[in-house]
Amino acid sequence: MPFGDNDWLALTDEPALEPGLPLCDPHHHFWDARIGSIPYQRYLLHELMGDLDSGHNVRSTVFVEARSMYRPSGPEELRPVGEVEFVQGLAAASASGIYGESRAAAGIVGHADLKLGDSVTSVLEALQAASPNRFKGIRHNVTWSPDPAWDNRDAEGVASTDSFRAGAKALARMGLSLDTMQAFTQLKELAEFARAVPELTIILNHMGGVSRTGIYAGKDDEVIPEWREGIAAVASCPNVTCKLGGMGMPRWGFDWHTREIPIGSEELAEAMTPWMNYCIEQFGPDRCMFESNFPPDKVSFSYNVMYNAFKRFSQSYTPSERAAMFHDTAARVYRIQT
Repeated sequence: MPFGDNDWLALTDEPALEPGLPLCDPHHHFWDARIGSIPYQRYLLHELMGDLDSGHNVRSTVFVEARSMYRPSGPEELRPVGEVEFVQGLAAASASGIYGESRAAAGIVGHADLKLGDSVTSVLEALQAASPNRFKGIRHNVTWSPDPAWDNRDAEGVASTDSFRAGAKALARMGLSLDTMQAFTQLKELAEFARAVPELTIILNHMGGVSRTGIYAGKDDEVIPEWREGIAAVASCPNVTCKLGGMGMPRWGFDWHTREIPIGSEELAEAMTPWMNYCIEQFGPDRCMFESNFPPDKVSFSYNVMYNAFKRFSQSYTPSERAAMFHDTAARVYRIQT
């Protein structure tokens, strides 16, 4: 399994901490196929609900596009509509209540190519038609890195182009949000983009795309200062919100996925602290939200251990600040009511 073996993860067993604390998980995926360079894996409603059923009070979740279940034919720009159609069905099944009280995919983030400029409007309308009650926005990843190990998603500098910014303005006019992922070296470029489209709600995924592997291995003295400067630049834009998570991905360089026994929440919280504290210091709790990024982060730790670590880490914050980061910021940004 490329994203975590349940038998291996079960070797580290912990009770859920603060089981009554309301949570909204604002970032997970569904797929049942080979996705890009990722080997085959199934992660659908049963698999998600199995992870959610770990003792934590996950009231709702947000699905984020994963290049899955696209339409096999028709206009290229409309093929991502198939993914939203697919997830809308899973969300409706979850809403029936037969899988538990959590409402999976209460918010749906699809994909549209912002390089279409004003023409992206017709794609956004098709996405809304596919999910009139749950579609909240799109993700357009602008990831570009000179590291050959990265899965580059678009051309270098795409967020600075007139066409991309025109598409972003069309997105804003429809009251929709933009999730985006990029390499940490692109954060200052993202800040320039955010200032150019101040009316657009932008959600920064995975704390800014840190990489401490490949060409960045052993270069923390260069990587960390550049990341910190980039995070500060993006946080200065009031229209950007930050997702706290993604640290289970191997490119962070912690190698938790290689352990014989999975990491526990105390050690995980300690490792997360300097990175997450800096993001919260820059953005403020009301512009931060804890995310699972499952199943990609599942390669390193279980859902239960991850949320226990978030809860341990956040003990120094006030109850209202914790409520924001665990639930309220995500519910507000994605306009979720459950």
